[in-house]
Amino acid sequence: MTTPGKLIEYLDNGKFICAFVTEAQDKRLRLITQSGREVNLPLSRVLHSSRRAYSLTGNREEIQRQLLEAADSRKGLIEAINLEEIWELTTDEDASVFEPVFLTELAFGGDTDDNQVAAFIRCIFSDRLYFKFKEGEINAHSREQVEQLRLQQDKEQSKQALLTNGAMALTSLLQNEVIDPTLQPVLDQCLPALQSFYLFAGDAPQAVMARELLKMAGLHDPHAPFHLLVKAGIWESNENIPLLRQEIPSTFSLAARQQAEMLLRQGTMELFSDKARVDLTALAPMTIDGATTLDFDDALTIEEEDDNFVVGVHISDVAHYVKPEDPLFQEAMQRGTSLYFPEGQIPMLPRHLSQGICSLIQGEIRATLSLMILLSPEAEVLRVRIKPSIIKVARRLTYEEVDRLIAADQDWELQTLNMLRTKLRDKRVAAGALLLPFPDVNISLQTNGSVQIALADSDTPARTLVSEMMILANTEAARFVADRMVPGLFRAQGPPRKRLVHGLDNDLFQNSLQRKQLSRGELLTEAKAHSGLGVAQYTTITSPIRRLLDLLMQHQLHSLIRREDLRFNEKACKDFTAVISRTLAAANAVKQQRHRYWLLKYLEARIGTSMNAMVLDSNPRRVFLLLTDILMDIDLPAPAGQAPAPGGIVQVKIAKVDALDNNVRFDW
Repeated sequence: MTTPGKLIEYLDNGKFICAFVTEAQDKRLRLITQSGREVNLPLSRVLHSSRRAYSLTGNREEIQRQLLEAADSRKGLIEAINLEEIWELTTDEDASVFEPVFLTELAFGGDTDDNQVAAFIRCIFSDRLYFKFKEGEINAHSREQVEQLRLQQDKEQSKQALLTNGAMALTSLLQNEVIDPTLQPVLDQCLPALQSFYLFAGDAPQAVMARELLKMAGLHDPHAPFHLLVKAGIWESNENIPLLRQEIPSTFSLAARQQAEMLLRQGTMELFSDKARVDLTALAPMTIDGATTLDFDDALTIEEEDDNFVVGVHISDVAHYVKPEDPLFQEAMQRGTSLYFPEGQIPMLPRHLSQGICSLIQGEIRATLSLMILLSPEAEVLRVRIKPSIIKVARRLTYEEVDRLIAADQDWELQTLNMLRTKLRDKRVAAGALLLPFPDVNISLQTNGSVQIALADSDTPARTLVSEMMILANTEAARFVADRMVPGLFRAQGPPRKRLVHGLDNDLFQNSLQRKQLSRGELLTEAKAHSGLGVAQYTTITSPIRRLLDLLMQHQLHSLIRREDLRFNEKACKDFTAVISRTLAAANAVKQQRHRYWLLKYLEARIGTSMNAMVLDSNPRRVFLLLTDILMDIDLPAPAGQAPAPGGIVQVKIAKVDALDNNVRFDW
């Protein structure tokens, strides 16, 4: 029983405290401690209470002296205790729960005093391997428990050593010091943990370790792991962090690479033995792409037939090479699309295919899926034939070359295609299509590390010629599948929430506002109207090298054309819509974030300068603008006085930019 005058011991913030009881209640004690403080303590926190009561008639200094002497005595007695020896003795006992006095007598031999018992209890708290103190009694651990605890201790010691040495290595790395060779293995173990932590924060497998490591190294900047990984040579200084966070693969499996190499060695002569494949090598197809394009997946031909025109849209037959059961198909399923960045690309298919046997390279025999579309002089569709085919591209043209040839009026094929392009476009606009041309933002990285941005007209004759022919082919492919009442993968879009643009409007302000009013696009297994394109049904088949959807629809078309069992049923198509929606959402997020990163890198070099901005909208609190040089949306607090009018051009100043932090601030 704990009564006034008893010398008790308790733990406070990990420290043992000696105190005299001055007043005792049922569940609480009033104490004077070895530091001279008076405290209230729950009775349940008492670890040891002396067997005798002390006189408290002396002054405060004398009482404190006695307590400090007891504390020093107990601290010194701990050194004489060998817990392992005492534990070994207890293993011979039938019981596993002991009184503290009994075990203390084993430790010191013979009768024991209060200081020795308290010292033994202290020893148990400092080394929890063999015993556990609980409610005034001591539990001896079994041999299995001791072994498990030893393993845990070893693990904890290894962890602490890793953290201590890892923090030293990180500090050396950050300060550009030579890493001690003995610390290199530790650094190699720490950097992957920091990499995962930077990308996924608390969801990283070793998030706790990474936090402790950074704390011990004194690295509190949230981007410290990024800079460490750059210094270690694991990441580039402009590493594509959004790509890593989305976990989009940038390399291909061994099985996929082997299949791609086999297909490349296979060659193209076997195509001619396919009786269902039409030999169109007598035609002279042309590709029209950007000057730096390496993966050509569409080519065009045009011929006269009576008073009409046969437009041939020839699409690389990727489905001939990539089957649903193949490793290459699984790789395409993981990616969903190719990704293009200023610093490079992440192809959906290995370059053996995307830039090799599937690319419509000038002068090379290639497998294609050809849509031969008979158009009237007014661009009315009179007949559509879709056939697996073989072509050899005769001309590789760039957009710039085509624009010059059209302007020179010396190329019948291009002139006729351009005439049909204009009429096809007019028909779509009459059906409600929203063209909304927006300049292309071309970002280029210079050898000196600077970022250059140039706007390019996306509405040139060459570019719209290609886009109109692709829209025509995709529309007719969708009609072909829908007319046969089979499931497919169709793109649809409802009418805009509000219509601001009518006809061929090329106004940047109006087009910017109209884009914000568009309905969300859908991916469906049955055909519905696409309001934005002004067509009754739509899919995409014209980019199978770089889009999973197009590859899937190629397979569906093949099964219909060849009169084989339907490649994909309704359930499979629904499953594909989920896969495509997920992969495209990830890919689009990466593209948008990476595009913004490079815009911010461009702005970083121009802090303090001014830029033109078009006012899109405003309210009493914010003004929403478009930077006209780089087509980036920003917003600012509304200025004092009258807000600038929508459509007007104002000047804004670049105040602060941090591309890595995705942070930018402008001032008026």
